[in-house]
Amino acid sequence: MFDRTLYKIISDIDKTFPVVLITGPRQVGKTTLLEMCAKENRTYVTLDDMDIRQLAQNDPALFFQTYKPPLIIDEVQYAPELFSQIKIIVDREKKDGLFWLTGSQKFHLMKNITETLAGRVAIVDMLGLSQRELTNRASTTKPFMPTEDWINKAKQTSSKKKSVTDIFDLIWRGSFPKLYKNKNVSRDLFYKSYVQTYIHRDVKSILSITDDISFYKFLGAIAARTGQLLNYTELARDVGIDNKTVKSWISVLETSGLIYILYPYHNNMTKRIVKTPKLYFLDTGLCSYLTKWPDAASLEAGLMSGAMLETYIIIELLKTYWHNGVTPHFYYYRDLDQKEVDLLIEAGDTLYPVEFKKTATPSSRATKRFYLLEKLGKKIGHGAVICFIEKEMPLSKEVTAIPVYYI
Repeated sequence: MFDRTLYKIISDIDKTFPVVLITGPRQVGKTTLLEMCAKENRTYVTLDDMDIRQLAQNDPALFFQTYKPPLIIDEVQYAPELFSQIKIIVDREKKDGLFWLTGSQKFHLMKNITETLAGRVAIVDMLGLSQRELTNRASTTKPFMPTEDWINKAKQTSSKKKSVTDIFDLIWRGSFPKLYKNKNVSRDLFYKSYVQTYIHRDVKSILSITDDISFYKFLGAIAARTGQLLNYTELARDVGIDNKTVKSWISVLETSGLIYILYPYHNNMTKRIVKTPKLYFLDTGLCSYLTKWPDAASLEAGLMSGAMLETYIIIELLKTYWHNGVTPHFYYYRDLDQKEVDLLIEAGDTLYPVEFKKTATPSSRATKRFYLLEKLGKKIGHGAVICFIEKEMPLSKEVTAIPVYYI
Protein backbone atom coordinates (compact mmCIF):
# COMPACT_ATOMS: atom_id res chain seq x y z
CA MET A 1 0.00 0.00 0.00
CA PHE A 2 1.51 3.32 -1.08
CA ASP A 3 0.76 6.64 0.58
CA ARG A 4 -0.73 9.02 -1.98
CA THR A 5 -0.30 12.78 -2.04
CA LEU A 6 -4.04 13.14 -2.63
CA TYR A 7 -4.86 11.49 0.72
CA LYS A 8 -4.76 14.75 2.69
CA ILE A 9 -6.28 16.72 -0.20
CA ILE A 10 -9.37 14.48 -0.31
CA SER A 11 -9.82 14.82 3.43
CA ASP A 12 -9.68 18.63 3.15
CA ILE A 13 -12.00 18.85 0.13
CA ASP A 14 -14.51 16.57 1.84
CA LYS A 15 -15.06 19.28 4.45
CA THR A 16 -16.00 21.93 1.89
CA PHE A 17 -17.89 20.13 -0.93
CA PRO A 18 -20.87 17.78 -0.85
CA VAL A 19 -19.48 15.81 -3.83
CA VAL A 20 -15.90 14.82 -4.67
CA LEU A 21 -15.13 13.33 -8.08
CA ILE A 22 -11.77 11.67 -8.78
CA THR A 23 -11.08 11.12 -12.46
CA GLY A 24 -8.19 9.33 -14.10
CA PRO A 25 -7.29 6.24 -16.13
CA ARG A 26 -8.24 2.81 -14.88
CA GLN A 27 -5.90 1.07 -12.46
CA VAL A 28 -4.18 4.21 -11.12
CA GLY A 29 -5.55 3.64 -7.60
CA LYS A 30 -8.66 5.86 -7.41
CA THR A 31 -10.77 3.34 -5.50
CA THR A 32 -7.92 2.33 -3.20
CA LEU A 33 -7.31 5.99 -2.34
CA LEU A 34 -10.95 6.59 -1.40
CA GLU A 35 -11.07 3.40 0.65
CA MET A 36 -8.00 4.64 2.53
CA CYS A 37 -9.68 8.00 3.14
CA ALA A 38 -13.09 6.58 4.04
CA LYS A 39 -14.40 6.23 7.53
CA GLU A 40 -16.22 3.08 8.59
CA ASN A 41 -19.70 4.51 7.98
CA ARG A 42 -19.12 5.19 4.26
CA THR A 43 -20.67 2.54 1.96
CA TYR A 44 -18.85 1.46 -1.20
CA VAL A 45 -20.57 0.38 -4.44
CA THR A 46 -19.13 -0.17 -7.90
CA LEU A 47 -21.02 0.19 -11.17
CA ASP A 48 -18.72 -2.43 -12.68
CA ASP A 49 -21.23 -4.78 -11.02
CA MET A 50 -23.87 -5.22 -13.70
CA ASP A 51 -26.76 -5.74 -11.27
CA ILE A 52 -25.95 -2.56 -9.37
CA ARG A 53 -25.38 -0.69 -12.63
CA GLN A 54 -28.79 -1.76 -13.93
CA LEU A 55 -30.48 -0.54 -10.75
CA ALA A 56 -28.66 2.80 -10.96
CA GLN A 57 -29.64 3.29 -14.59
CA ASN A 58 -33.26 2.17 -14.33
CA ASP A 59 -34.29 3.47 -10.90
CA PRO A 60 -31.92 6.09 -9.41
CA ALA A 61 -34.33 6.88 -6.56
CA LEU A 62 -34.45 3.24 -5.48
CA PHE A 63 -30.65 3.03 -5.85
CA PHE A 64 -30.25 5.75 -3.22
CA GLN A 65 -32.82 4.15 -0.96
CA THR A 66 -30.71 1.00 -1.12
CA TYR A 67 -27.32 2.74 -0.85
CA LYS A 68 -27.51 5.78 1.39
CA PRO A 69 -24.88 8.51 1.73
CA PRO A 70 -22.17 8.97 2.82
CA LEU A 71 -21.35 6.86 -0.20
CA ILE A 72 -18.51 5.91 -2.56
CA ILE A 73 -19.70 5.21 -6.11
CA ASP A 74 -17.02 3.65 -8.31
CA GLU A 75 -17.06 4.10 -12.14
CA VAL A 76 -20.00 6.48 -11.94
CA GLN A 77 -19.86 7.27 -15.67
CA TYR A 78 -21.83 4.08 -16.33
CA ALA A 79 -24.98 5.61 -14.80
CA PRO A 80 -25.33 9.30 -15.66
CA GLU A 81 -28.94 8.90 -14.53
CA LEU A 82 -27.64 9.20 -10.95
CA PHE A 83 -26.49 12.81 -11.25
CA SER A 84 -29.93 14.44 -11.12
CA GLN A 85 -30.79 12.38 -8.05
CA ILE A 86 -27.47 13.29 -6.41
CA LYS A 87 -28.31 16.97 -6.99
CA ILE A 88 -31.68 16.51 -5.29
CA ILE A 89 -30.08 14.82 -2.27
CA VAL A 90 -27.30 17.40 -2.00
CA ASP A 91 -29.73 20.34 -2.17
CA ARG A 92 -31.98 18.71 0.40
CA GLU A 93 -29.33 17.61 2.90
CA LYS A 94 -27.08 20.69 2.63
CA LYS A 95 -24.09 18.76 3.99
CA ASP A 96 -20.52 18.33 2.82
CA GLY A 97 -18.93 14.96 2.21
CA LEU A 98 -22.05 13.15 1.03
CA PHE A 99 -20.70 11.52 -2.14
CA TRP A 100 -17.29 10.39 -3.32
CA LEU A 101 -17.30 9.42 -6.98
CA THR A 102 -14.69 7.90 -9.28
CA GLY A 103 -14.71 7.79 -13.05
CA SER A 104 -12.34 6.65 -15.76
CA GLN A 105 -14.23 8.14 -18.70
CA LYS A 106 -14.02 11.88 -18.20
CA PHE A 107 -15.33 12.33 -21.74
CA HIS A 108 -18.84 11.37 -20.59
CA LEU A 109 -18.51 12.54 -17.01
CA MET A 110 -17.80 16.21 -17.57
CA LYS A 111 -20.87 16.85 -19.69
CA ASN A 112 -23.18 15.40 -17.04
CA ILE A 113 -21.32 17.02 -14.16
CA THR A 114 -21.41 20.53 -15.64
CA GLU A 115 -25.09 20.21 -16.44
CA THR A 116 -26.28 18.93 -13.05
CA LEU A 117 -23.69 19.39 -10.28
CA ALA A 118 -22.00 22.70 -11.07
CA GLY A 119 -20.89 24.38 -7.85
CA ARG A 120 -21.54 21.25 -5.81
CA VAL A 121 -18.62 19.06 -6.89
CA ALA A 122 -14.84 19.24 -6.51
CA ILE A 123 -13.07 17.53 -9.42
CA VAL A 124 -9.63 16.03 -8.85
CA ASP A 125 -7.40 14.46 -11.52
CA MET A 126 -5.33 11.42 -10.54
CA LEU A 127 -2.53 9.60 -12.33
CA GLY A 128 -0.38 6.62 -11.42
CA LEU A 129 2.24 6.61 -8.68
CA SER A 130 4.56 9.58 -8.71
CA GLN A 131 8.30 9.32 -8.17
CA ARG A 132 7.81 10.83 -4.71
CA GLU A 133 5.01 8.43 -3.81
CA LEU A 134 7.20 5.49 -4.82
CA THR A 135 9.89 6.70 -2.43
CA ASN A 136 7.56 7.42 0.54
CA ARG A 137 7.59 11.20 0.11
CA ALA A 138 3.90 11.68 -0.70
CA SER A 139 3.24 14.07 2.19
CA THR A 140 6.16 16.32 1.19
CA THR A 141 5.10 16.77 -2.43
CA LYS A 142 4.48 20.40 -3.39
CA PRO A 143 3.57 21.82 -6.81
CA PHE A 144 6.82 22.25 -8.71
CA MET A 145 8.19 25.75 -9.12
CA PRO A 146 11.88 26.40 -9.87
CA THR A 147 12.29 28.80 -6.97
CA GLU A 148 14.87 28.77 -4.20
CA ASP A 149 12.23 27.83 -1.64
CA TRP A 150 10.95 24.81 -3.64
CA ILE A 151 14.48 23.61 -4.42
CA ASN A 152 15.58 23.79 -0.78
CA LYS A 153 12.52 21.86 0.42
CA ALA A 154 12.95 19.28 -2.34
CA LYS A 155 16.57 18.79 -1.32
CA GLN A 156 15.60 18.25 2.32
CA THR A 157 12.90 15.71 1.47
CA SER A 158 14.60 13.83 -1.34
CA SER A 159 15.46 10.17 -1.06
CA LYS A 160 18.71 8.60 -2.15
CA LYS A 161 20.19 9.72 -5.45
CA LYS A 162 18.93 8.07 -8.62
CA SER A 163 21.15 7.37 -11.60
CA VAL A 164 20.14 7.51 -15.24
CA THR A 165 19.67 3.73 -15.06
CA ASP A 166 17.35 4.04 -12.06
CA ILE A 167 15.23 6.68 -13.78
CA PHE A 168 14.93 4.73 -17.02
CA ASP A 169 13.87 1.66 -15.03
CA LEU A 170 10.99 3.75 -13.71
CA ILE A 171 10.25 5.12 -17.17
CA TRP A 172 10.14 1.66 -18.75
CA ARG A 173 8.05 0.10 -15.96
CA GLY A 174 5.54 2.95 -15.72
CA SER A 175 3.44 4.17 -12.82
CA PHE A 176 0.55 1.73 -12.35
CA PRO A 177 0.44 0.61 -8.67
CA LYS A 178 -0.11 -3.05 -9.54
CA LEU A 179 3.38 -3.23 -11.07
CA TYR A 180 4.92 -2.22 -7.74
CA LYS A 181 2.66 -3.97 -5.24
CA ASN A 182 3.70 -7.33 -6.65
CA LYS A 183 7.15 -7.48 -8.24
CA ASN A 184 6.26 -10.84 -9.80
CA VAL A 185 3.66 -9.24 -12.07
CA SER A 186 4.82 -9.46 -15.68
CA ARG A 187 5.14 -5.91 -16.96
CA ASP A 188 4.48 -6.94 -20.58
CA LEU A 189 1.50 -9.10 -19.67
CA PHE A 190 0.04 -6.27 -17.58
CA TYR A 191 0.23 -3.78 -20.45
CA LYS A 192 -1.01 -6.29 -23.00
CA SER A 193 -4.07 -6.91 -20.85
CA TYR A 194 -4.49 -3.20 -20.16
CA VAL A 195 -4.60 -2.36 -23.86
CA GLN A 196 -6.90 -5.25 -24.73
CA THR A 197 -9.39 -4.66 -21.91
CA TYR A 198 -9.48 -1.14 -20.54
CA ILE A 199 -8.34 0.90 -23.55
CA HIS A 200 -10.15 -1.08 -26.20
CA ARG A 201 -13.28 -1.56 -24.12
CA ASP A 202 -13.60 1.97 -22.75
CA VAL A 203 -12.39 3.99 -25.72
CA LYS A 204 -14.09 1.84 -28.33
CA SER A 205 -17.39 2.10 -26.46
CA ILE A 206 -17.20 5.88 -26.78
CA LEU A 207 -16.10 5.99 -30.39
CA SER A 208 -17.93 2.90 -31.69
CA ILE A 209 -14.71 1.73 -33.34
CA THR A 210 -15.07 -1.32 -35.56
CA ASP A 211 -11.55 -1.42 -37.03
CA ASP A 212 -9.39 -2.85 -34.22
CA ILE A 213 -6.26 -3.00 -36.38
CA SER A 214 -6.36 0.69 -37.31
CA PHE A 215 -6.99 1.73 -33.72
CA TYR A 216 -4.10 -0.34 -32.36
CA LYS A 217 -1.87 1.06 -35.13
CA PHE A 218 -3.01 4.53 -34.09
CA LEU A 219 -2.03 3.90 -30.45
CA GLY A 220 1.44 2.84 -31.56
CA ALA A 221 1.77 5.86 -33.86
CA ILE A 222 0.97 8.40 -31.16
CA ALA A 223 3.14 6.57 -28.61
CA ALA A 224 6.05 6.91 -31.04
CA ARG A 225 5.36 10.66 -31.17
CA THR A 226 5.36 11.39 -27.44
CA GLY A 227 7.13 14.69 -26.81
CA GLN A 228 6.62 15.79 -30.42
CA LEU A 229 4.42 18.31 -32.19
CA LEU A 230 0.94 16.96 -32.86
CA ASN A 231 0.61 16.68 -36.63
CA TYR A 232 -2.89 15.43 -37.48
CA THR A 233 -2.22 15.10 -41.20
CA GLU A 234 0.91 13.02 -40.69
CA LEU A 235 -0.86 10.75 -38.21
CA ALA A 236 -3.81 10.27 -40.55
CA ARG A 237 -1.49 9.34 -43.40
CA ASP A 238 0.56 6.87 -41.35
CA VAL A 239 -2.46 5.11 -39.88
CA GLY A 240 -4.65 5.24 -42.97
CA ILE A 241 -7.55 7.24 -41.53
CA ASP A 242 -8.83 10.77 -42.10
CA ASN A 243 -7.99 13.92 -40.12
CA LYS A 244 -11.44 14.09 -38.55
CA THR A 245 -11.03 10.59 -37.13
CA VAL A 246 -7.57 11.41 -35.77
CA LYS A 247 -8.90 14.48 -33.98
CA SER A 248 -11.81 12.49 -32.53
CA TRP A 249 -9.57 9.68 -31.28
CA ILE A 250 -7.03 12.14 -29.83
CA SER A 251 -9.80 14.01 -27.98
CA VAL A 252 -11.13 10.84 -26.36
CA LEU A 253 -7.66 9.61 -25.35
CA GLU A 254 -7.00 13.00 -23.75
CA THR A 255 -10.25 13.05 -21.78
CA SER A 256 -9.70 9.41 -20.80
CA GLY A 257 -6.46 10.40 -19.08
CA LEU A 258 -4.13 8.52 -21.43
CA ILE A 259 -2.44 11.46 -23.15
CA TYR A 260 -1.69 15.08 -22.28
CA ILE A 261 -1.72 17.95 -24.74
CA LEU A 262 0.76 20.76 -24.01
CA TYR A 263 -0.13 24.00 -25.76
CA PRO A 264 2.32 26.68 -26.89
CA TYR A 265 2.40 29.95 -25.03
CA HIS A 266 1.20 32.86 -27.09
CA ASN A 267 -0.39 36.26 -26.67
CA ASN A 268 -0.94 39.33 -28.82
CA MET A 269 2.75 40.16 -28.56
CA THR A 270 3.92 36.91 -30.14
CA LYS A 271 3.63 36.79 -33.92
CA ARG A 272 6.45 34.43 -34.85
CA ILE A 273 5.68 31.36 -32.80
CA VAL A 274 4.54 27.84 -33.54
CA LYS A 275 0.91 27.34 -32.50
CA THR A 276 0.86 23.55 -32.79
CA PRO A 277 0.46 21.64 -29.48
CA LYS A 278 2.72 18.83 -28.29
CA LEU A 279 1.53 15.37 -27.26
CA TYR A 280 2.68 13.36 -24.25
CA PHE A 281 1.67 9.91 -23.03
CA LEU A 282 0.58 10.08 -19.39
CA ASP A 283 2.24 6.76 -18.53
CA THR A 284 5.73 6.11 -19.85
CA GLY A 285 5.47 2.36 -19.23
CA LEU A 286 2.43 2.09 -21.49
CA CYS A 287 4.20 4.27 -24.06
CA SER A 288 7.30 2.05 -23.91
CA TYR A 289 5.17 -1.06 -24.32
CA LEU A 290 3.34 0.34 -27.36
CA THR A 291 6.65 1.32 -28.97
CA LYS A 292 8.05 -2.17 -28.28
CA TRP A 293 11.11 -1.44 -26.16
CA PRO A 294 12.06 -4.83 -24.59
CA ASP A 295 13.83 -3.45 -21.52
CA ALA A 296 14.96 -0.26 -19.82
CA ALA A 297 18.54 -0.48 -21.10
CA SER A 298 17.49 -0.57 -24.76
CA LEU A 299 15.08 2.31 -24.17
CA GLU A 300 17.79 4.40 -22.51
CA ALA A 301 20.17 3.77 -25.40
CA GLY A 302 17.56 4.10 -28.15
CA LEU A 303 16.37 6.88 -30.42
CA MET A 304 13.39 7.68 -28.15
CA SER A 305 15.55 8.15 -25.07
CA GLY A 306 15.33 11.96 -25.01
CA ALA A 307 11.62 12.09 -25.81
CA MET A 308 10.81 9.52 -23.12
CA LEU A 309 12.85 11.39 -20.51
CA GLU A 310 11.05 14.62 -21.45
CA THR A 311 7.71 12.83 -21.20
CA TYR A 312 8.61 11.39 -17.81
CA ILE A 313 9.64 14.76 -16.38
CA ILE A 314 6.61 16.61 -17.75
CA ILE A 315 4.25 14.01 -16.26
CA GLU A 316 6.04 13.98 -12.89
CA LEU A 317 5.73 17.77 -12.74
CA LEU A 318 2.04 17.49 -13.64
CA LYS A 319 1.54 15.03 -10.78
CA THR A 320 2.96 17.51 -8.28
CA TYR A 321 0.05 19.78 -9.23
CA TRP A 322 -2.83 17.37 -9.91
CA HIS A 323 -2.08 15.27 -6.84
CA ASN A 324 -2.26 18.43 -4.75
CA GLY A 325 -5.60 19.40 -6.27
CA VAL A 326 -4.02 22.32 -8.15
CA THR A 327 -4.46 23.23 -11.82
CA PRO A 328 -1.09 23.66 -13.57
CA HIS A 329 -0.63 26.37 -16.18
CA PHE A 330 1.94 24.66 -18.37
CA TYR A 331 3.02 25.74 -21.85
CA TYR A 332 6.00 25.44 -24.13
CA TYR A 333 7.68 28.00 -26.40
CA ARG A 334 8.82 27.46 -29.98
CA ASP A 335 9.31 30.09 -32.64
CA LEU A 336 9.40 29.82 -36.42
CA ASP A 337 13.21 29.55 -36.28
CA GLN A 338 12.78 26.26 -34.33
CA LYS A 339 14.13 27.79 -31.12
CA GLU A 340 12.35 26.13 -28.20
CA VAL A 341 11.97 26.20 -24.41
CA ASP A 342 10.68 22.86 -23.12
CA LEU A 343 8.30 24.19 -20.46
CA LEU A 344 6.89 27.49 -19.27
CA ILE A 345 5.02 27.59 -15.97
CA GLU A 346 2.74 30.61 -15.71
CA ALA A 347 2.03 31.99 -12.24
CA GLY A 348 0.30 35.36 -12.18
CA ASP A 349 2.34 37.82 -14.23
CA THR A 350 5.44 35.58 -14.23
CA LEU A 351 6.72 32.85 -16.54
CA TYR A 352 9.17 30.29 -15.15
CA PRO A 353 11.26 28.60 -17.87
CA VAL A 354 12.38 24.97 -17.55
CA GLU A 355 14.61 22.82 -19.78
CA PHE A 356 15.09 19.03 -19.66
CA LYS A 357 18.50 17.57 -20.45
CA LYS A 358 19.86 14.04 -20.47
CA THR A 359 23.18 15.05 -18.97
CA ALA A 360 24.93 15.03 -15.61
CA THR A 361 27.08 18.05 -16.47
CA PRO A 362 24.79 20.86 -17.61
CA SER A 363 26.31 24.14 -18.71
CA SER A 364 24.95 27.66 -18.91
CA ARG A 365 24.48 27.05 -22.65
CA ALA A 366 21.52 24.82 -21.74
CA THR A 367 19.56 28.00 -21.00
CA LYS A 368 20.72 30.10 -23.94
CA ARG A 369 17.18 30.31 -25.34
CA PHE A 370 15.60 31.69 -22.18
CA TYR A 371 16.36 35.21 -23.45
CA LEU A 372 13.74 34.65 -26.18
CA LEU A 373 11.04 34.91 -23.53
CA GLU A 374 11.74 38.56 -22.84
CA LYS A 375 9.57 39.54 -25.80
CA LEU A 376 6.50 37.82 -24.37
CA GLY A 377 5.58 40.82 -22.24
CA LYS A 378 5.74 38.92 -18.94
CA LYS A 379 8.12 38.92 -16.01
CA ILE A 380 10.59 36.01 -16.34
CA GLY A 381 11.07 34.14 -13.09
CA HIS A 382 13.91 31.91 -11.93
CA GLY A 383 14.60 29.13 -14.44
CA ALA A 384 15.72 25.54 -14.15
CA VAL A 385 17.42 22.75 -16.04
CA ILE A 386 16.20 19.36 -14.84
CA CYS A 387 18.89 16.78 -15.51
CA PHE A 388 20.99 13.99 -13.99
CA ILE A 389 23.22 16.24 -11.89
CA GLU A 390 23.81 14.77 -8.39
CA LYS A 391 22.70 17.86 -6.47
CA GLU A 392 21.36 21.28 -7.34
CA MET A 393 23.84 23.76 -8.78
CA PRO A 394 23.47 27.35 -9.98
CA LEU A 395 24.21 27.72 -13.69
CA SER A 396 23.78 31.48 -13.48
CA LYS A 397 22.14 34.02 -11.22
CA GLU A 398 18.82 33.29 -12.92
CA VAL A 399 18.99 29.52 -13.50
CA THR A 400 19.57 26.42 -11.32
CA ALA A 401 20.29 22.84 -12.40
CA ILE A 402 17.97 20.45 -10.52
CA PRO A 403 18.39 16.66 -10.23
CA VAL A 404 15.62 14.54 -11.73
CA TYR A 405 15.24 12.68 -8.42
CA TYR A 406 14.19 15.91 -6.64
CA ILE A 407 10.85 16.13 -8.47
